[in-house]
Amino acid sequence: MRSAVILLCCVGLFAAFIQPNTPAPVDTRLYEMRVYYSPEGKQPDLMARFRNHTMRIFEKHGMTNVGYFVPQHKPDSCLIYFLSYPNRAARDSSWKAFGSDPEWKKVSSESEKNGRIVSKVISKFFHTTDFSPQLQIDQKGNRVFQLRTYKTTPYNLPLLLARFRNHTTKLFEKHGMTNLVYWTEDNTDNILMYLLTQKSKEAGEAAFKAFREDPEWVSVRTASEKLANGSLTESVTSVYLVPTDFSPLK
Repeated sequence: MRSAVILLCCVGLFAAFIQPNTPAPVDTRLYEMRVYYSPEGKQPDLMARFRNHTMRIFEKHGMTNVGYFVPQHKPDSCLIYFLSYPNRAARDSSWKAFGSDPEWKKVSSESEKNGRIVSKVISKFFHTTDFSPQLQIDQKGNRVFQLRTYKTTPYNLPLLLARFRNHTTKLFEKHGMTNLVYWTEDNTDNILMYLLTQKSKEAGEAAFKAFREDPEWVSVRTASEKLANGSLTESVTSVYLVPTDFSPLK
């Protein structure tokens, strides 16, 4: 009898922890993150192609340019950008039309007369979480973007999402960080990726230090890890990004 009561209490605690307190998501679009690596010395040519041609041709074929960035610590290492589409079928149709576009073929050929300007491409797909703010594609400027990716321990993505939904996002705002967008990766059950904005990398690091030392956060983290019998995350990566001059999101 006592065991049954304890079990019911644990179930109730788990349900209370993961209970959403926000409406269902409004943004149902599919997002794609693409990372382009260039051979040495070729990144300026890649940037020029996006600035002068590629973005416009993307829009022509129904793709929405969201944001274009380079890593702050090594801006010439790669180009990271985000597109959005109504759904996966629309995405595939748009890219097929883009690849067949005579203008794009001409632009691509001319830009590579002196050699390839892209050596590697990484592509991943995401949907916004139910607690994500509506992504505003604006050009406020004078800010940096922090891209954070969490890989959860097995079966703990729901608990991690609950912790963000009910606690973490509010604590971020408390400590001066702006929640921009939160995504989960398609066809996985262990990835949360999100963007924050801050005035600078230094401001972001100071804000995270204050956040981690906040007694409320310590309590929330302890409670969530008690439910999971350990850490909710296997790894966390963080990259500070600077928008390109042609990025719609700044």
